[in-house]
Amino acid sequence: MTAPATPALPAPETDTPTEIGSAPVARDLTARTEWQVIQDLLPFLKPFTGRIALALALVVAGKLANLTVPLVLKQLVDGLAIAPTLLVLPVALLVAYGASRLSVTLFTELRQVVFARVMARVSRRVTLQVFRHLHALSLKFHLARRTGGVARDVERGGTAISDLLDWTLYTIVPTLLEVALVTAVLAWNYDWGFVGITLATLVAYIAFTVSITEWRTRFYRASVEADTHANERAVDSLLNYETVKYFGNEEHEAHRYDENLIRLENAQVMSRKTLAVLNLGQTSIVAIGVTAMMWRAAAGVVAGTMTIGDLVLVNAYLLQLSAPLNMLGMMYREVKQAFTNLERLFGLLDQRMDVQDRDDAMPLYAAQPHVAFDNVQFAYDARRPILQDVSFQISPGGTLAVVGHSGSGKSTLARLLYRFYDVDGGRITIRDADGVTRDLRDYTQASVRGAIAIVPQDTVLFNDSIYYNILYGRPAATREEVEQAAKAAHIHDLIVSLPDGYESEVGERGLKLSGGEKQRVAIARALLKNPAILIFDEATSALDSRSERSIQAELDRIAIGRTTLVIAHRLSTVMDADEILVMDSGRIVERGNHAQLQAIDGHYAQMWRLQQQEQRAAVAADAETQIATQEV
Repeated sequence: MTAPATPALPAPETDTPTEIGSAPVARDLTARTEWQVIQDLLPFLKPFTGRIALALALVVAGKLANLTVPLVLKQLVDGLAIAPTLLVLPVALLVAYGASRLSVTLFTELRQVVFARVMARVSRRVTLQVFRHLHALSLKFHLARRTGGVARDVERGGTAISDLLDWTLYTIVPTLLEVALVTAVLAWNYDWGFVGITLATLVAYIAFTVSITEWRTRFYRASVEADTHANERAVDSLLNYETVKYFGNEEHEAHRYDENLIRLENAQVMSRKTLAVLNLGQTSIVAIGVTAMMWRAAAGVVAGTMTIGDLVLVNAYLLQLSAPLNMLGMMYREVKQAFTNLERLFGLLDQRMDVQDRDDAMPLYAAQPHVAFDNVQFAYDARRPILQDVSFQISPGGTLAVVGHSGSGKSTLARLLYRFYDVDGGRITIRDADGVTRDLRDYTQASVRGAIAIVPQDTVLFNDSIYYNILYGRPAATREEVEQAAKAAHIHDLIVSLPDGYESEVGERGLKLSGGEKQRVAIARALLKNPAILIFDEATSALDSRSERSIQAELDRIAIGRTTLVIAHRLSTVMDADEILVMDSGRIVERGNHAQLQAIDGHYAQMWRLQQQEQRAAVAADAETQIATQEV
């Protein structure tokens, strides 16, 4: 055998934008303008109109208080420049000065208190809606998505909401308001030269900031894409930890992960380089403006048209403006980044729900429903049909079994009955408690799924306790009911023998339990749901022969009185079914009970003989092993 090929090394590191731009884009989640993002966000803000208005009023009050500080300081300086006749004037001005500065902080903190609930609640509601929408999407979306990337988009989007609201409403807008107020005071008290310098500085600053930030935004978008892909790769690799170990591909996974990290590194480096350009330009513009203003004020003092207090006033206003102006670039950058993250978050809401309730859909109420597939046709991909003209009925309280080779379409029947997908042709009907037969699409999805419980072939559990995973079948159930379900699934004794009992953690995807133990938990979970329709999809495939016989007897017992669909590979588990369907290449090729299908001597009889031979061979091998062990 030849040695496995060594994974290709990543491309050489580079800071060039061309490599950043070549990052793969898995999906378009940024096809929104800033105005569209705001429109999407407005309905979530509407319930908080009163709080928003009060917070804005506090912002205005804070800025007005901030505006009075230099005015009081001017009066204080001019008052101290002459011989005082009374001490009342300086003391009053000092008190006013302190009160003004205190008012600025007071109004700012009150605004934070008032608006904190708005930011947290809106972020929570948007994130929750996205979460619900993701669960409402069809199985088709979830089979194609990458968990790590979606989780990252939701996380960044939830944070971006608070950032956008905070920076926009209570930083950028107040800064512009403060600039307008300061300009008005300067125009009122002095000549228009001060106003001209202020406006020229502001226009130059904003123009430079916007142009450079727009240029920098593409690097942030590239870093977001790279971060998302890196997270996708990391989560996917860690979820498949055992597979990585089986094939010794740790370095291969590390190289694939590093490819995305290189793109992220290059994007972040370019972002920081361009940030230096932005900061240097902004500081230069502000410095030139401040120097021009101070030069004009100093010239006025020398000429006798302005007092020392006027010079202090202009200087105080300049210092007051320079801080928020220096932050304006960062504010704009943060807002642009927040918009980028929100575009991806709301982009998830744009994902189309392939399966939706009709406007007149009604809830399903059924104790022993009649289920029928009528000429059903279905394909996951139009180029490859899965089911073709499939028709059968499951009588109320009856059991129908479906057998066939892998890929024959057996498990697809369960997915269609659960309405994870809608049929392409034909229809599925259910007769409810009133004796009325309706198309499956005429019932609400929630009520249909509430009436069905499934024990799947591949049981995946939540990374929580055994108790939680069984309780998941019916969250309102009592502990006694959970334990009864566990006993019925023959797993109670095993659970109580564990050090933590029912509180034992099952690990990621239930990997701390064996395949048989996971399947028993799934059976207990289905029993606890107490459904009208039961689906067993290879429900005993992970059990040994002895456990299978005991569990099968229990499954037969709980299926009594329920409409049951059994999908099986082992024919011994379906011998007692009312009717057995044999599927091949998406079609029903034989149907009847066990005896009838044996008599036909077709596909079913051939499968039966083959499995019997395999079973006899396995028994003989076990016997030989026991004899050899005894001789030793």
